[in-house]
Amino acid sequence: MATMRTQKEIRQRAPIWLLTLLFVNLVVMAVDARDSESKQRMIRTWAQAVVAPVQNVTSRAGGATAGVIRQIVNFSSTAEENEQLKGRVASLEVELRTTREHSVENERLRGLLGLKEQTGYQSVPARVIARDASVWFNTITIGRGSSSGVALNMPVITATGIVGRVIATSPWTAQVMLITDEKSAAGAIVGQLQDSGALGLVRGLGNTGLIEMRYVSGLHEVKIGDYVLTTGQDGIYPPGLHVGEVVEVKSGSVTMPHEIKIKPSARLDQLEEVAVLLYNPPERPTPEQALPNVDRPRK
Repeated sequence: MATMRTQKEIRQRAPIWLLTLLFVNLVVMAVDARDSESKQRMIRTWAQAVVAPVQNVTSRAGGATAGVIRQIVNFSSTAEENEQLKGRVASLEVELRTTREHSVENERLRGLLGLKEQTGYQSVPARVIARDASVWFNTITIGRGSSSGVALNMPVITATGIVGRVIATSPWTAQVMLITDEKSAAGAIVGQLQDSGALGLVRGLGNTGLIEMRYVSGLHEVKIGDYVLTTGQDGIYPPGLHVGEVVEVKSGSVTMPHEIKIKPSARLDQLEEVAVLLYNPPERPTPEQALPNVDRPRK
């Protein structure tokens, strides 16, 4: 009975074993099979054919991921380079601004050093260290005083024109009243002394930043753009210094003088360095000295 059961089980399982053997044989044959041209095992070719789509998708995903990472790294590097370039540009702008300022300052100083040839007088260069707090300041303080030879009423000028006069001194500083101050005055002429008779007096107009010229006879022609020079008659400024340029004229008549407005030649709103002329006006003769040399009555 047991023998019959075993034979029955063998007959039932025989197809399974047969299929198993066939499958194993197929696998062995597949593993051992080779391509006739490349001599490669067929199993590898089949495996590559099956895996290729998966590898393609994975490769693309990996490439995209790597590209994103590279972009992030590039963006970070570019941002850092931009910051460095911005810093460099800012540094170069500061250097350029400093160079320009030094160049302008050197030009001003060269102009001040050339005043001896222009005016014929010794001068003391000085830096402006303080200004009046008003919008149109009418006084400045300079960094030279009596220890440098600066004295009261000495004229203060730049290479382009007169600035004002010294009104107070200390050993190391001096205060200067600008020609735009209403209390400031100077003898002046429109044009050259030898060629013009348009003599007058210039006075400041305070907060306007302009100067007015008074007492110029209406008989003399005065035009906008004419230049005005000092005459030396005030006993403060030597003759021939630039005062400014005529910017407004209300013509006078035989009996009425011109009304003249002048823009100062010196840039009074941008003063950095000035020069104090060591100028002492010649003494005016007394009435007796002015008389001709005749016998005077004895006392």
